[in-house]
Amino acid sequence: MRTTIDIPEELVAEAMKLTHSKTKTDVIKEGLKMLIRKEKLKKLKNFRGNLDLEINLNQLRKR
Repeated sequence: MRTTIDIPEELVAEAMKLTHSKTKTDVIKEGLKMLIRKEKLKKLKNFRGNLDLEINLNQLRKR
């Protein structure tokens, strides 16, 4: 998909340098992947301690 966006050149240049990306497209793709991963992890952390699985390990081992 082609999209025209206005991104500060300094941000793109710094991101390319830090990630060793050769193209602007690669650095944008990597940034989007990391953002998605970060947000998914944030949502998963909300479930911490909220799930009651009621698992009997001894019963599972006997299967």
